Amino acid sequence: MHQTIAPNTGPDWHKIQQIIKWVVYTFLIINFVFYIIEDTTRAAHTLHAGSTFLDWTGAFTTTIDESAWFLLLAMFEIETYVIEDEDLTTWVAKTLHAVRLFCYALLAHTIYAYLTALISLQPTVAVEDASSLCDLNGADISYVYNLEYTKINEQTCNSLSADKQFYWVGEDPVVADAEGLALERRLAKVDITEATLWLLAILSIEIVVRLQGRGISSGRTITFANRATFVMYAGIIAAGVYWASLSHWLYLWDELVWILGFVAIEFNLSEWRNEMLETQEMTRTG
Repeated sequence: MHQTIAPNTGPDWHKIQQIIKWVVYTFLIINFVFYIIEDTTRAAHTLHAGSTFLDWTGAFTTTIDESAWFLLLAMFEIETYVIEDEDLTTWVAKTLHAVRLFCYALLAHTIYAYLTALISLQPTVAVEDASSLCDLNGADISYVYNLEYTKINEQTCNSLSADKQFYWVGEDPVVADAEGLALERRLAKVDITEATLWLLAILSIEIVVRLQGRGISSGRTITFANRATFVMYAGIIAAGVYWASLSHWLYLWDELVWILGFVAIEFNLSEWRNEMLETQEMTRTG
């Protein structure tokens, strides 16, 4: 286990760090439940009998993405904290790396799904023969604005939008007014940017873990990777602030908690690095 021995006097900082880490992990699980509910609700508006497998995976992109992140976090936790250096045999290391590679493939699918969604939003196709949403009653169509989907029926059609022209949102049975469609496009771009930043951040952490696994505790590559990680975090927080400005406070909260989750991995790496330096120092002086 990659951990230092806490002093007998004063606060047990290692124990405090571990408590904070598991509190963060608990919050992540709670957030995951909210995202499953959100994806399920959205799928009810966008999926239909003719939906393909890729349509389904696209509708549940966030659920798939979060699952990959949890598995990835678990693999990093195992390698950087749970397993002792002497127990990290070649086959164990290869297994952990293979699982992480699978997670990266799932995260790449997220970027692909977001890119596909953005492309599908580019055509501006007007809804014909509809000068108000009430003209679409009974057509099993939903209206979307700021990611909030509402079925169009007699009770809702007059309250959703006063515009006279509406547009299809991608290939789904969903419509929006001009402002709503423009917002959907902007949010799709934010999704892609955010997912890319996360992938770059985690690849930076991967580089540090791989190098420390080979006994390398310092150097330009590790320094660059650590700095790049925090630059990516800054971009992710900026995206979260934008989501919050649109009243999506859960997204900002989720970004912050996930960053804390990987900061916990950074703490594991720091402890591991200190152990390596102590061992190297003992070898030199011994």
